[in-house]
Amino acid sequence: MVKKLLLLLLFFALIKINAQSITIAAAADLRNALDDITKLYKEKRPDVKVDVIYGSSGNLYQQITNQAPFDLYMAADISFPQKLVEQKLTAGKPIIYAVGHLVMWSAAKDVSKGLDLLKSEDVKKISIANPEVAPYGKRAVETLKYYKLYDIIKDKIVKGDNVSQAAQFVLTGNADVGIFALSLALSSEMSSKGKYYLIDEKSYSKLEQAYVILKRSEKKKELLGFVKFLETKNVKDIFSKYGFKLPVK
Repeated sequence: MVKKLLLLLLFFALIKINAQSITIAAAADLRNALDDITKLYKEKRPDVKVDVIYGSSGNLYQQITNQAPFDLYMAADISFPQKLVEQKLTAGKPIIYAVGHLVMWSAAKDVSKGLDLLKSEDVKKISIANPEVAPYGKRAVETLKYYKLYDIIKDKIVKGDNVSQAAQFVLTGNADVGIFALSLALSSEMSSKGKYYLIDEKSYSKLEQAYVILKRSEKKKELLGFVKFLETKNVKDIFSKYGFKLPVK
């Protein structure tokens, strides 16, 4: 009898622990901003465990369609959340939380020369995120084609699985120049080791970044509280700190 009671108490304790946790699938360009945001949230709600899984928006989308146990999906492009809406896997429509920007970054090359730098013989490798699954990689290709550079430099391109890996390639010297998210270039590590060139927004499709609550978690109180927290001034200030443009509502 005592053993059964202990097992029952353990069962309810596990349910409570699970209810007090949030798992977020987040685009890799959010790594710095969302790390700061979740740290701030934990100070306010130490009782809620927040786990963030970073990756390319496309790969995370595939995981969600294969029933990965995520509660919230924060993508780098509104198109992926919209696809989940069409598949009836969400609790509502996507909410745009920020607009991203594309930059060219290097620790060794003078990026102030602009994108023509990519044609230089001194630039052997150019890192971008995989355009098949990463919105920032797709936008990088759009930019290169807009300026008629893609066919000239395509053999120099090395692709990261996501935008964060593309940034790491150039940070570690495995590429000479990288084209990736401004939010990553503004991290303390990258800003101390190199410089960025802000790419004109006219050369690529708008990076409307959106989140969506997944249907499996639509009644999860801790999640709804976190989503409400995303709309606070402190969170918006963090997004601005990392170069994101805030949506006009």
